[in-house]
Amino acid sequence: MVRLFFLLLPGLIPSWEFFKAIEPSPRVQWRLFSIPLEDGEGWNEFRPRPQRLSLLTILRRLFWNPRWNDSLYLVSLSERLMLNPTQHSVDEIFDRLNFYVSAPGPIEDGPLNLQFRLIFVRREGEQITESITYMSEPRRYRGRP
Repeated sequence: MVRLFFLLLPGLIPSWEFFKAIEPSPRVQWRLFSIPLEDGEGWNEFRPRPQRLSLLTILRRLFWNPRWNDSLYLVSLSERLMLNPTQHSVDEIFDRLNFYVSAPGPIEDGPLNLQFRLIFVRREGEQITESITYMSEPRRYRGRP
């Protein structure tokens, strides 16, 4: 019985040695526009992390957090897009953004376009730097189906 416990122990307490290095994960930013914008204008972070969480929220998220799972999927798509760009990854990110992003209100300048970019945030000493690693071509914003 003790031998069985030692065989099951690695499954109960995972090892973190499979990480070769801790790399920054990509962040997705999006913007909606009807007329072309300058490069640095109108970007919003998709699902920014909250500054604080209550203890009750933390406990609930241990058991039920589908939104976080969806965000992890988006990070996985973004990483895949950086390593091996495919149209599937771009289409999936656009589909997620079209579903979750809401238009700010009635816009009379014409149809809205949606664009996203991937940025990596790094800490270098005391300074935080951002580097843009991918910028999509604008597509027609569809909104929620």
